[in-house]
Amino acid sequence: MADVRWGILGASNFAAQHMGPALHAAAGGSLEALATRSPEKADRFKDIAPNLKVHESYDALIADPGVDAVYIPLPNTLHVDWTLKALEAGKHVLTEKPVAMQADEIDTLIKARDQSGKLAAEAYMIVFHPQWHHVRDLIAKGAIGTLQHVQGMFCFNNGDQPENIRNQADLGGGAMRDIGVYVIGSTRFVTGAEPTEVSARIRWESGFDVFSDISARFGSVTYSACVSTRLNPYQSMTFHGSLGSIHLTAPFNGPVFGDTCVILRRAGHDESVARFNGARQYDLQVAAFNQSATTGVAYPCPLEFSKGTQVMMDAAFENAQSLD
Repeated sequence: MADVRWGILGASNFAAQHMGPALHAAAGGSLEALATRSPEKADRFKDIAPNLKVHESYDALIADPGVDAVYIPLPNTLHVDWTLKALEAGKHVLTEKPVAMQADEIDTLIKARDQSGKLAAEAYMIVFHPQWHHVRDLIAKGAIGTLQHVQGMFCFNNGDQPENIRNQADLGGGAMRDIGVYVIGSTRFVTGAEPTEVSARIRWESGFDVFSDISARFGSVTYSACVSTRLNPYQSMTFHGSLGSIHLTAPFNGPVFGDTCVILRRAGHDESVARFNGARQYDLQVAAFNQSATTGVAYPCPLEFSKGTQVMMDAAFENAQSLD
């Protein structure tokens, strides 16, 4: 099958720094087009793909017969509409997280995906990172005994950037939707369980959450996690079992954050450290998407998985108590 020819809607910094290079470098595809009304913003993408075709509108890009798949890094509130438009135009679609603002919107996307015969998915890259498969395998084989508690944290501080879309309520900003998907989705991926008894304590600022303390149960496993866009950068995930623990030092964007290590600690055993600094999770994600789009093999992270994470976020918001 021919390689997947990618187009990007919008010249976001994240697309230029991470996903643009991955779309062009990953096996089975190449970056061919970009939609932006600012020619100067296209220059960074032309450094990635010198023959890049630049469209002045999103509609023009999704109508381009030279584009097979569309990557959508637009503000959160625009994700559903443009995913649907791209599917209707006969394109495969990879949309940034969160793919929707509410779980029922994902049902609409699933229906459109199935009717189109094209692949549509959320850009949830961590499930393609080998460290997460390593953690899931360790827990499945009982390396820490019976899993009893999961503890997570992901935060950074963008309080000095009022223009940032993550600080704009009308664009779907806030900590939960931007980074809560990671502490939630990773736990669902590892345990294979869905949460109950979901609650949260949230600090609000101008209509969006800047600190969310989330609690839940995954079967018999208790869960506690915090996400914030007003704290010093930090991230970790720890899985506590009856016989040991597993700690991830850079669970979500290592080695940008730091050394990507999975540390296994068990009483009576030497500490075991597995390092994953060489893994390129964005490339792995795109390569898997390309393979599924061209061969029809099942995509490892379908919209149905994304809906489960959104269901938990919806419940956290619904059951939240304000900290202010």
